[in-house]
Amino acid sequence: MSSEDKEAQEDELLALASIYDEDEFKRAESAQGGETRICLELPQNFKVFVSGNSADSLQKNGFEYTVCFLPPLVLNFELPPDYPSTSPPAFTLSGKWLSQAQLSALCKHLDNVWEENRGCVVLFAWMQFLKEETLSYLNISSPYELKMCHQGSAQSRTPLVPLDAEKDCGGAAGSAAADEEIIDERAVQDVESLSSLIREILDFDQAQRRKCFNSKMYLCNICFSEKLGSECMYFTECSHVYCKACLKDYFEIQIRDGQVHCLNCPEPKCSSVATPGQVKELVGEQLFARYDRLLLQSSLDLMADVVYCPRPGCQTPVMQEPGCTMGICSRCNYAFCTLCKMTYHGVSPCKVTAEKLMDLRNEYLEADEATKRFLEQRYGKRVIQKALEEMESKDWLEKNSKSCPCCGTPIEKLDGCNKMTCTGCMQYFCWLCMGSLSRGNPYRHFNDPSSPCFNRYVF
Repeated sequence: MSSEDKEAQEDELLALASIYDEDEFKRAESAQGGETRICLELPQNFKVFVSGNSADSLQKNGFEYTVCFLPPLVLNFELPPDYPSTSPPAFTLSGKWLSQAQLSALCKHLDNVWEENRGCVVLFAWMQFLKEETLSYLNISSPYELKMCHQGSAQSRTPLVPLDAEKDCGGAAGSAAADEEIIDERAVQDVESLSSLIREILDFDQAQRRKCFNSKMYLCNICFSEKLGSECMYFTECSHVYCKACLKDYFEIQIRDGQVHCLNCPEPKCSSVATPGQVKELVGEQLFARYDRLLLQSSLDLMADVVYCPRPGCQTPVMQEPGCTMGICSRCNYAFCTLCKMTYHGVSPCKVTAEKLMDLRNEYLEADEATKRFLEQRYGKRVIQKALEEMESKDWLEKNSKSCPCCGTPIEKLDGCNKMTCTGCMQYFCWLCMGSLSRGNPYRHFNDPSSPCFNRYVF
């Protein structure tokens, strides 16, 4: 290696390292070479799609997605000892979303750039061409169809594509392929299948969008402070941005109050909702577990065929078979009636507790005919009738009787004096103030001037 070539190589590699960051340019440790990763500048609203006639089972219905970034083209190069005076850099060019024919066309153009600049360093010119002119050179525009042109191994220099390759693989790549009739061994389509290509494109686009978001400044409309995107979060549907500190406090309050469906964008009249992943990122593990549990429970509550095991220590969701009133808990094996939540009782009517008789009676009186028939089948006509009779008796007793102050027995007063004798415990009491009277001299209560019932023995 001449001293001039060695100096030119070192200067070029140092210049590239100073121009590009580590994600774009990486120098090899053991040789005069390296790797450049070139992300193309895409037009706004650039779309990629896969037609619906793909044999791939994941893509039978087609696919279209708007992207801001596509996976980079990777240029691996090694500088021979006589570069740049005599020989060009040895290189391979790989990409995921370009076919081998398209990559071969780019390789051919890189060779032409070297021929035009023989004796001069060309790596920077190659990188600028790939970054700024790849789309126009290959006649790629939006929407761009993703394809995999199966041409065999690139390393074996197998025949390229048929003469209609320009139609199948697009633009200048097709023309170059038709002229050369071989795949350039330096061109590598680095992807396993169409499905994996789509996943990699979406993952890369999302990662790059996040990287750009993290590096910009945003104004939080809650605390009105400007913060880096890495300290902020945006709602996917509406793209409104708030700082993580404010959203953390907002989410924690809502979760503690059980309002897991209210974790929406704080912007007035905006209905965008935070994703579970965003919630998990902001709140602690304990609060997220509560959020996750309440979210599941609220979803199950909306399902008509889901009931909960009535045992207080279990509460496991149980699927209810249509037309069947028996539920069996998968966790504790408790068999229960899905209507009354008591132990399953077969065709026997549901038992109703005394304190629920009033609710049953009110529900029955306010129900339509279909609901009345359902209640009669569920609880039995005799139970319904008993509930109605007991409630009528209770209403009558409340209006026409008073309870004994000693034993609580209902006492009706038809006529006579205000000294009453309980039929249950035989205790004397005053009908006016319901106070107990002395058994030895019950009338002293009415003759004592200090008594509230003085001289009111008889109406």
